[in-house]
Amino acid sequence: MAASIGTPAPDFTATDSNGKPRSLAEFKGKTVVLEWTNRGCPYVRKHYDGGNMQGLQKKYADKGVVWLTVMSSAPGKEGYLTAGDANTHVKSVRAAPAAVLMDHDGKLGQLYGAMTTPHCFVIDKAGKLAYAGAIDDKPSTNSGDIPGATNYVAAALDALLAGKPVPTASTKAYGCSVKY
Repeated sequence: MAASIGTPAPDFTATDSNGKPRSLAEFKGKTVVLEWTNRGCPYVRKHYDGGNMQGLQKKYADKGVVWLTVMSSAPGKEGYLTAGDANTHVKSVRAAPAAVLMDHDGKLGQLYGAMTTPHCFVIDKAGKLAYAGAIDDKPSTNSGDIPGATNYVAAALDALLAGKPVPTASTKAYGCSVKY
């Protein structure tokens, strides 16, 4: 069963791209974003080629948010990267997540019910799932749509940081299917 809004976010342990075990418990008391990604997906490229995702990662890291990028593509599937290749890719696109979680067996993705790339989850400081769904309301591959889009992840983070309820807690994620 996938994670549910308003309930404790499922704890996990996953190895990051530097070989370090990471867990949700490690970030207790912090707001956390889980962002599923696949470099081969045009919906992901929409947000990375234009700098949108990197900008969000940097903006919210400066506000104390922990941004974790999750790679769930299985070996032999589109988007699969070794840990070393993931580090090279993150550097090449100037991404700024706190860590890249390697989820080649799909356990983390299935725990949260991640279906697409990008699929985003926001966990509040109390450890509850506060948002799940699409990055924004423009399900296209055109980066020109970003400026006019409602960014659901940014809206959720801004609300949480201001101590307010998340305006839209759940949306239908769009993008490429996660390649489990």
